[in-house]
Amino acid sequence: MQPTLLILAAGIGSRYGGIKQLDQFGPNGETIIDYSLYDAIRAGFGKVVFIIREELRKDFEAIFLPKLAGKIEVDFAIQALNSYVPDELGAIQRTKPWGTGHAMLCAWEQTDTPFAVINADDFYGQEAFQILADFLVNNTEEDLHSLVGYEVQNTLSDYGSVSRGVCDLNADETLSSVIERTKIYRQSEGDNVGEIVFEESDGLTVLAPETPVSMNFWGFKPAVFPQAQEQFAEYARANFNSPKAEFYIPTIMTNLIHRNQGRCKVFRSRSEWFGVTYPEDKPLVQASFKRLHDEGKYPSNLW
Repeated sequence: MQPTLLILAAGIGSRYGGIKQLDQFGPNGETIIDYSLYDAIRAGFGKVVFIIREELRKDFEAIFLPKLAGKIEVDFAIQALNSYVPDELGAIQRTKPWGTGHAMLCAWEQTDTPFAVINADDFYGQEAFQILADFLVNNTEEDLHSLVGYEVQNTLSDYGSVSRGVCDLNADETLSSVIERTKIYRQSEGDNVGEIVFEESDGLTVLAPETPVSMNFWGFKPAVFPQAQEQFAEYARANFNSPKAEFYIPTIMTNLIHRNQGRCKVFRSRSEWFGVTYPEDKPLVQASFKRLHDEGKYPSNLW
């Protein structure tokens, strides 16, 4: 059995100002996805499912199918606005996708093995892929899932706030809860310059620099899909008239924990992480990939 890799690539990229999933960051025009695929194949993943919007399919096929032929099985899942929405709710009044949890659910039909989920616009490092591949291959507990966590201080942008799943861990390094905080940043003025906070309507909350956060690198067993479908149906009914509401993967995992339907082992990765949220992040990411090539971490040509 080889695990499957789901790549969340249906985002609109409103803060980036374009389709960052397909933008070129490597010295030979590689996308960030190229590096994730290279690392996943090395770690033993046997299939990749791109979760995309229908209008992106031709571009994804043109870019990735030729280079992946003979290396890994490839499939596509479409995150449509009406996918898995209860029929009785009728026409949908929204243009924004339902979020990462809904995107994962949209790949149910294409996924029949234990699987990992990643963002298309994040670089996670080879070690992280190997950690999750080993877990997904060797652990047989259907209700035990996994997460690769990174320290929040290593996941910030110099150009604005970021969204992260802030984790609270039990003594045995299993997840107690993970809450999506959509506005995390390092303070740049006032008496607490350099302090990491997340902002909500009721004010600011300080985060310790080593606080583990989810960068959406999850490992799941297939039993999660019917549970996610049930949760999303509840969420869609409650938020049908909220066009910006999003159903996140951390929401799925937190509900599983609170309902005693699942547990999540958190692996703290020593791998380097970087990603793009704003256009200003691009030169930094390009420089990071050049350095990794120069250090011999990746061959001069990935494919």
